[in-house]
Amino acid sequence: MGETENKARKESWFAGLSAEFHKIIWPDRKSLARQTTAVVAVSVVLGLIIAIMDFLIQYGIDFLVGLSF
Repeated sequence: MGETENKARKESWFAGLSAEFHKIIWPDRKSLARQTTAVVAVSVVLGLIIAIMDFLIQYGIDFLVGLSF
């Protein structure tokens, strides 16, 4: 009795998954290239900003540690 219920549940789940998968709207090549370029550009810019901030903070801490009272 439990075997048939599990099998029916699994088939229903896969049918629902298949139906949802067919609703996906895949981007075209031009849109995908534009979005990929934007993600890479933003990642590079943020990486540079973080690197500059890291350098400035490190320089500031080294300067404060180097002060002798």
